[in-house]
Amino acid sequence: MKKIELEIVALSHSITQTHSYAVVLGEINGLRRLPIVIGGFEAQAIAVALENMQPSRPLTHDLMKNFMNAFNVDLQEIIISDLQEGIFYSKLVCFTENDTVEIDSRTSDALALAVRFGCPIYTYEHILENAGILMEDGAPKKNKGESVGIEERGGNTDDLSALNLEELQTLLNEVLEHEDYIRAISIRDEINKRK
Repeated sequence: MKKIELEIVALSHSITQTHSYAVVLGEINGLRRLPIVIGGFEAQAIAVALENMQPSRPLTHDLMKNFMNAFNVDLQEIIISDLQEGIFYSKLVCFTENDTVEIDSRTSDALALAVRFGCPIYTYEHILENAGILMEDGAPKKNKGESVGIEERGGNTDDLSALNLEELQTLLNEVLEHEDYIRAISIRDEINKRK
């Protein structure tokens, strides 16, 4: 299967949903976004690395990187390899001078390590097709080298089941314009449920 390269374009926090965050991955040279809901600790681990913060003591992902470096293990890439019942599955592709090994990982941990190692993030077409969101050409995009936005958004409690498909698509476009990826995930799931 052909791999599609992604980059982290945003980290969003929903004020109304306790401990609910989304890391948003964008297709390099493409318009699709892949929002993934993660926990607060995982979001913090990713944000610390993205912002090049230096905690006084190593965080768990820093410890993992230090351990891998001590034993000459390099993280070559991560692959978001599967999506089952709304859960993303990932693999760490690790390289030593003698071997290449794929290690099962939670996607949030894989992303936290990818940021620390500066390695590429990949997924497959079927995952982007099932869980991705297409951004319109005029939608805001992250430019290469631009820092990732860490945002706070309030949720909207509209009842999605009362809307028809056309209204849902319109609402999805509106929330994407405001980069409210947490809400976009709910709307995308409602649209997919009806197809």
